[in-house]
Amino acid sequence: MSSSPADLVRQFHLAFGLDARSTPTEVPPGLAAHRGELLAEEAAEVAEVSVSGPLDRLAHELADVVYVAYGTALVHGIDLDAVIAEIHRSNMTKRGPDGRVARRADGKVLKGEHYEAPDVAAVLRRQGWVPGGAA
Repeated sequence: MSSSPADLVRQFHLAFGLDARSTPTEVPPGLAAHRGELLAEEAAEVAEVSVSGPLDRLAHELADVVYVAYGTALVHGIDLDAVIAEIHRSNMTKRGPDGRVARRADGKVLKGEHYEAPDVAAVLRRQGWVPGGAA
């Protein structure tokens, strides 16, 4: 059995009769709102425990965020692994050809002059998404 997050979450959705699409699709507003609420709830738990700990609870809450994010992608029919790969490709262009990295005062890596924005729409089109498709 695969242990990839996408496969595990698909197994959960199918076992519990939850939405699982295989093609990127707009979903009804109520379902979209529900998934947003679930994500916000999990993100708030991460924010809370990241300050107060303990580390095992932080790990749990981080995993919950990932699990719900993959579930939300599945509900929308999005291959999240492919989207993450495109975001990674884009993020790696933040470093200049000379290897230099621009950072904000808090350490966040900034977009340099050689930055290439991710083309998430192209990734979704390769997955079968038709922009403007109906829910």
